[in-house]
Amino acid sequence: DLAFDFHGRVHLPMARVLLKELEPLRPMFVEDPVVSAMVESLADLARSTSIPLCIGERLHSRYDFKRVFELRAAQVINPDTAHAGGISEMVRIGHWAEAYDVALAPHCPLGPIALAACLQVDAICHNAFIQEQSLGMHYNQQGDLGDYTVEGHGFTIENGMLSIPTGPGLGIEIDEKVVTKASKTGHRWRAPIWRHSDGSIAEW
Repeated sequence: DLAFDFHGRVHLPMARVLLKELEPLRPMFVEDPVVSAMVESLADLARSTSIPLCIGERLHSRYDFKRVFELRAAQVINPDTAHAGGISEMVRIGHWAEAYDVALAPHCPLGPIALAACLQVDAICHNAFIQEQSLGMHYNQQGDLGDYTVEGHGFTIENGMLSIPTGPGLGIEIDEKVVTKASKTGHRWRAPIWRHSDGSIAEW
């Protein structure tokens, strides 16, 4: 299965062209075909393509999703539990999306606690159909998600499926010694600076 993320880097006219070219591939969805502030433009695109469109990682509360639902601008939303007000707000957003027949695909390229929180949301939102996660991703080379959990109390992946953790709380146990050791090194992660051929700043 394929999904594409334009990351809001594409202007509306080119997004329209690219979506038409991608239609024969029948992707699950295209995320942020235009910048997330352009909900009206997203709604125009949604009416002109057979591909489900996705928005949400840059929206931070249920109020940000109001126009998305009212304008029928997307068929998939991907809010992030760590950005949208925690589990309670995510559940509200997820249930509201279900009322509009919009699918939920929580955004989560973050750490084990954020992923565990997302999985708890997935467990109770019936419109959740896929979960983003960053296990084994290139940007986790200094510490993957499993490195921060106690062995046997982390995440279980089988046949491409993440099980919902069933332990107390969020269902996982953090290895506090590993966290303490990692905190001594710290990090200064910054989004990469990409530039267009003329030197102007490009959206990451």
